[in-house]
Amino acid sequence: MARALKKKSAENLSLPDRVRRYLDGVIRELRLVKWPGRAQVRALTVVVLVTVFAFAVFFGVVDFFLAWGQRLLYETFTQSG
Repeated sequence: MARALKKKSAENLSLPDRVRRYLDGVIRELRLVKWPGRAQVRALTVVVLVTVFAFAVFFGVVDFFLAWGQRLLYETFTQSG
């Protein structure tokens, strides 16, 4: 019953009051966050960069071989004999 009354009272608030209540909740939650340290941020950044580079190389190689195969197929079927 108390929740229903509390919810109903929130609906009667003006827009600025609702925004203020929302932002207060956001700030309260952000204070509970355990932020990573500098060393952890660096380590995870290196992991992300290495992973992105590895995927770029992988997809570059796959793209090269697919383009080579496509070119080979086109040349095979479009040769005028």
